[in-house]
Amino acid sequence: MRKIFFLVCLFSLYANAFDLIHPLNFKGTEKEKEEVLSFITKNVKDTYSKIGMDNPSTLRMMENQELKSFKELTSATNKVLLDDVISKYCNIGMCNYNTINMMYNEELKASKQKLAW
Repeated sequence: MRKIFFLVCLFSLYANAFDLIHPLNFKGTEKEKEEVLSFITKNVKDTYSKIGMDNPSTLRMMENQELKSFKELTSATNKVLLDDVISKYCNIGMCNYNTINMMYNEELKASKQKLAW
């Protein structure tokens, strides 16, 4: 019984990762656009409903931020780094474009820096 409960919890945590549209695989077809919008809408609603902030103004604001982040990620220059960030943050339940975009940019910046006096 514990195994089943654990698997259900694990699946619900990672379910959104399976729906994530990889920004660098995005070709811009109408079907893909609808899939991205659907993922964003559901993910934002689920996330903000859990903390009681699912009023329309908050949801629209966060949906727009997610879409903006997705669009920025479509022009990412380091696919290996982006894949690593997606994997890392989706595996801990933070599978949203805003977090992925922010952490991709931070990792990219850090990868070009070196320790110096």
